Amino acid sequence: MKWIKDEDFIRGNIPMTKFNIRTLTIGHLGIEKGDRLLDIGAGTGSISIESALQGALVWAIEREDEGIRLINANKDKFNVNIHVIKGQAPEDLAAISFNKCFIGGSGGKLEGIFAYLENNLENNGVVCGNFITLNNLNETLNLLKRYKYKEIETHLIQSAYMDRGGLMKGQNPISIVKGVKTDD
Repeated sequence: MKWIKDEDFIRGNIPMTKFNIRTLTIGHLGIEKGDRLLDIGAGTGSISIESALQGALVWAIEREDEGIRLINANKDKFNVNIHVIKGQAPEDLAAISFNKCFIGGSGGKLEGIFAYLENNLENNGVVCGNFITLNNLNETLNLLKRYKYKEIETHLIQSAYMDRGGLMKGQNPISIVKGVKTDD
C-alpha cells in the first residue's frame, strides 16, 4: 500500500485530513477491497481517494463548491471512481447501503447523521469521525452510546512537523472516534 503525501493532493482553502490522521483513520475504519464507504464532509477528498485506491466503493458528500471542485480534481488526478454528492448530510443523501462511514465534517447535524446511519449503515458497520471541537466529540460519544454502538474507541492525536528551517510546527489536536453498529 502506497500512501499519498499531503503535498500530492490538489489543495485549496478547504480543510484536508492530513497524512498522519488520514492513515490512522483509514486504519480505524479497516478499509478493505469491496467495502462501501460514505465520506461525510469530504473536504478535498483525501479519505475518499485513499479508500478508493484500496478498493472501496465511495460516496463523498460535501456542501462547499470549492470542496466539490477539489474532490473532482483529485479523483481525476488519482484516477479513482467516487460518487460525488453536492449537498449537506443527511438531508441530501439517498437511501444507500454502506458498511463504513467517515465523518469529517457534520455541519452541526450529528443527530440527524446518526438517525440516517441507523437506517443505512449495515449491522456491524464501522463509523469513524475526526473532531477538533470538544462539543462535537462529546455529542458523538453520546450518540454512539444512545444508538448502542459497540467497540467504541477515542484517541486524541497531536502531531507536528518540522519546517525547512528546523522549527516544529504543531497542528490542531484531533480526536478520532470509532464505533461499530450493533445488530440489536
